[in-house]
Amino acid sequence: MAESDSGEKTEQPTDKKLTDARQKGQIARSKELGTMFVLIGSASAMMLVGSSLVDGLSGMMKRLFSFSREEALDINALFNIVGQSISLIIIPMLWIFAIIAVAAFIGNTLLGGLSFSLEAMAPKASRMSPFAGFKRMFGTQSYVELVKSILKFFVVFIVAYLLLNGLFDEILGLSRESIPINFVHAVQLLLGMFMTLTISLIIIAVIDAPYQVWNHTKQLKMTKQEIKDEHKTSEGSPENKGRIKRTQYEMSQRRMMADVANSDVIITNPSHFSVALQYDPIVGGAPILIAKGADEMALHIRTIAKEHAIEIVQSPGLARSLYYTAEVGDDIPEELFAAVAQVLAFIFQLNEHRKGRARKPIPIAKNLPIPDDFKY
Repeated sequence: MAESDSGEKTEQPTDKKLTDARQKGQIARSKELGTMFVLIGSASAMMLVGSSLVDGLSGMMKRLFSFSREEALDINALFNIVGQSISLIIIPMLWIFAIIAVAAFIGNTLLGGLSFSLEAMAPKASRMSPFAGFKRMFGTQSYVELVKSILKFFVVFIVAYLLLNGLFDEILGLSRESIPINFVHAVQLLLGMFMTLTISLIIIAVIDAPYQVWNHTKQLKMTKQEIKDEHKTSEGSPENKGRIKRTQYEMSQRRMMADVANSDVIITNPSHFSVALQYDPIVGGAPILIAKGADEMALHIRTIAKEHAIEIVQSPGLARSLYYTAEVGDDIPEELFAAVAQVLAFIFQLNEHRKGRARKPIPIAKNLPIPDDFKY
């Protein structure tokens, strides 16, 4: 069998396939990238706001454990004390939560972008199926997650060992420092170690993020037949496209025939070609070709012209030139201005003569000024 009939998904997903998958909530996501950003955000927040939080907690403890006998017996005063104590840590806590929230948002949308799908939230029977659950437990993705977990353990273990080995003397030296300097030093060491361990997860994220993109693309790959079917669905079958083109052509022809009644002159060759021109001397500009046709269509244009008393002029060379060089709705080519001007001048003089306001015009010359490049 041909490769297109093999059913193998060898083709990259189309834009429509990716869009449909996104609407279903199927996008590339890296949990390791999100976890890394959250931990880095937490460590950064504690480094930036930690001192303010410590000061707030210190003030809170002092206020909660230092009140008078009268305040202890007054329930309203106790509530006020609690309120005052909590207010000391509200702003630092809000800053910490805000930094962590921003980090979590960036980490979870950096790969795949922001996506909200009601279809993904809808309950599905396949998610509750025990067989599907066992398949997920022992599937390729489960083994990948196991490998990542082992890798994370070894990375964190090695980094933690190196940190403790390098800071061992400094940690032991905390016991020789005075209070509260040793507390501050200990917190700084803990935050530094926490940040270093968190940054070490970048190794996992750098491996996991490209893998998730590759795996997502692999899951959405398509067969050649699926691409053909999608193209037919989106563009329509050749039969439908042909039918639409025929319908559009017929509609354009009907509109063109309706415009013939508004033309100023019909130029023919005299049997095979007919072109209808319109010119507004008040507006000026170039004459416009509003209809053209060959054979039966040419005859139909002449019939409509006779019904509406539109002058028909025989000029074979000019008719052929206009038919082949101008499209319906366009200005006539500049190279044919002189020839068409003679025809229009004849028509306008003829109309004035019929109204009794001018003498009979001189017939149109047989050899109109048509450039060699426009002769057909």
